[in-house]
Amino acid sequence: MPEIASYIEEVGAPTDRPIETLDARELPPPQPLKNTLERLAELDDEVVLVQQNDRAPQHLYPQLDDRGYTYETIEGDEQVVTVIWR
Repeated sequence: MPEIASYIEEVGAPTDRPIETLDARELPPPQPLKNTLERLAELDDEVVLVQQNDRAPQHLYPQLDDRGYTYETIEGDEQVVTVIWR
């Protein structure tokens, strides 16, 4: 997972924690939002979640703010990566 680790470093998320990934690139709305929130609810607060998507998850951001998460999105040519952590 070297590519994922580089995203985590780039956004300044903790690098010494477990990492989970969620590939939402092929999912139609609202599945990326729903799946991401469900996964976060299942994960320990120490886990860093990396969501891969084909667009910036604009509707996810207010939900993350409401739940107290920190997040950063990196937009690339082939995917958009959002790193989410507490």
